[in-house]
Amino acid sequence: MSAARDLAGRVAVVVGGTSGIGRALAVGLAEAGADVVATGRRAALVDEVAGEIEARGRRTLRQPCDVADRASLEALREATLATFGRIDVLVNCAGKTKRTPTLEVGEAEWNDILATNLTGTLRACQVFAPPMLAAGYGRIVNIGSLSTFVALYEVAAYAASKAAVASLTKSLALEWGPRGVCVNAIAPGVFRTDINRALLDGTERGREFLLRTPMKRFGQVDELVGAAVFLSSESASFVNGEILVVDGGFLASGVNQ
Repeated sequence: MSAARDLAGRVAVVVGGTSGIGRALAVGLAEAGADVVATGRRAALVDEVAGEIEARGRRTLRQPCDVADRASLEALREATLATFGRIDVLVNCAGKTKRTPTLEVGEAEWNDILATNLTGTLRACQVFAPPMLAAGYGRIVNIGSLSTFVALYEVAAYAASKAAVASLTKSLALEWGPRGVCVNAIAPGVFRTDINRALLDGTERGREFLLRTPMKRFGQVDELVGAAVFLSSESASFVNGEILVVDGGFLASGVNQ
């Protein structure tokens, strides 16, 4: 591996790193050489991913946390610093979605989705950025969505939250880039995971996504690892405030037949 993309000696925290995209990125960062703390709410899943990280010869912690609970994030930060002495990379993957016609979206549902996808991302950035800023070095990678750029039917809360994550990413890049912390985001195309499986499998929605994706398939979560390693590495030392799209050509698509 190029030295500029070698993460050996780096310490990464992946919030929402126990399933789907987050789990793939946590393992991928470990394969690139980083010690990785992958966390989520369920202790059993935290333990599973920790085992995968350790199987690759990297160090980790087994400590669940919840992006809705600032104290749990602060406890994870302190445990990570006590164990590794540093935090170099933060990846924010915690997210949720629900398909509901917008006229029927209650405030509780709206607030719940934004609380995880947007406020949770902000909260994790606020908690984990200070040691990076103090060290004058860091990489933060948030997870956006196609809905950062285009509308997706009947997921207004999710779309609003992900558009806001893109804006937040740019705001933090503006504030923290001069202090050595690059803040970027990945916008995945259609990747079949636990949170969207019911929306895609055997549905007209799933078929439309495939029609509009020039590669004619859903992405595999491992196909996001290269983008995450790049944005976490020295290769991205002058990349700041960028939304890196990994979508099989979806946003380039016009008439496909």
